[in-house]
Amino acid sequence: MLVSASGVHYRDSAGRSILDGASGLWCVNAGHSHPLIVEAVTEQLRTLDYAPCFEFGHPGAFEFAADLVGVMPRAFDRVIFANSGSEAVDTALKLSLAYHRARGEGGRTRLIGRERGYHGVGFGGTSVGGIGRNRAAFGTLLPGVDHLRHTYDPSAAFTRGQPEAGAELARDLQRLIDLHGAETIAAVIVEPVAGSTGVLVPPVGYLQLLREITERHGILLVFDEVITGYGRLGGMTASEVFGVTPDLIVLAKGLTNGTVPMGAVVVSAHVDEALSTGVAPGVELFHGYTCSGHPLAAAAGLATLRVFEEEGLCERAAALAHLLEEAVHELAREPFVRDVRNIGLAAAVELEPGAGAPGVRGFEVLKRCFEQGVLVRVTGDTIALAPALVYTEAHVEELVGAVRTAVRGIH
Repeated sequence: MLVSASGVHYRDSAGRSILDGASGLWCVNAGHSHPLIVEAVTEQLRTLDYAPCFEFGHPGAFEFAADLVGVMPRAFDRVIFANSGSEAVDTALKLSLAYHRARGEGGRTRLIGRERGYHGVGFGGTSVGGIGRNRAAFGTLLPGVDHLRHTYDPSAAFTRGQPEAGAELARDLQRLIDLHGAETIAAVIVEPVAGSTGVLVPPVGYLQLLREITERHGILLVFDEVITGYGRLGGMTASEVFGVTPDLIVLAKGLTNGTVPMGAVVVSAHVDEALSTGVAPGVELFHGYTCSGHPLAAAAGLATLRVFEEEGLCERAAALAHLLEEAVHELAREPFVRDVRNIGLAAAVELEPGAGAPGVRGFEVLKRCFEQGVLVRVTGDTIALAPALVYTEAHVEELVGAVRTAVRGIH
């Protein structure tokens, strides 16, 4: 049990200090209990605890939306708030359908996800998600959904950063277009780096080719940046880092440094124009949540942006990425390690599964790391590392050292 947190450490119920090697759950990028964020949320709670977002508003939501657009790629000019990444994904999917209907192409209803992709636990996000165990209990989910091939290639094991080969995997979208018809497809949604499945890094040129194909056929491209946004790759977005501009960007997690639940869809100008053109006075878009743009979340979001700017967190992440890469790839020589992947401040160590016991070794490493006072994330037999952007070199060494010791102790 975790009972308190400060900086890059938790404290457990036994009073032990625990190094956070997962940024909470990919979200506490600026470190726990940052004083500026704590102060902003506390003061907001004293001033305005809640305001309705239907017919009314409050200054914080508009201020945060404006500042958020200011750190996004130039093509984006509108923000729609939600309360989590799952809600934000479902919002982006609804916006994609509404966009095509507004343009007189209501037949575009098909949504394309990707194998091994994760897009939250909402109905739409689970449907476009491509991790079998996340879908198995819920039947067919949304009809008319299909999936691209994933990008993992075992022959590229132990690649540092982006694999050089594999861009052509994006052409699998053309196969789905030929099968279903471009006129039926509303949107393609992908994580620029597939995080939850174990840090699958896109091949060089893959995202660029995916963008070319979607643009050619009038299909919206949605980047789910719930994990990759807010400095994880050394820039505010993966879109910026990879030089690929989608039509919609989904954000959450680091948006408020994990302090108050919040999600957002950042909307490009041409999508916003289509949605707002010809709309009768009154409600522009019949979509929203009771706590959309909540005052506490907006205060946390504004403070988080301030921390990123004042402390240069994206630059710090970029500088630290090389240290993480060097350290984590030293694990390649350890027993049972069959792959190491990394990009920015995200890394994965994939283990050979035990005979007839998939996931057992991964969970054993998680337990052994925690016994050493280090928290890591595990997906099956893959250990995921996501250090906070405020880590030091000593923290990186402690994190990777704990994984090394844990791996050496399993059978």
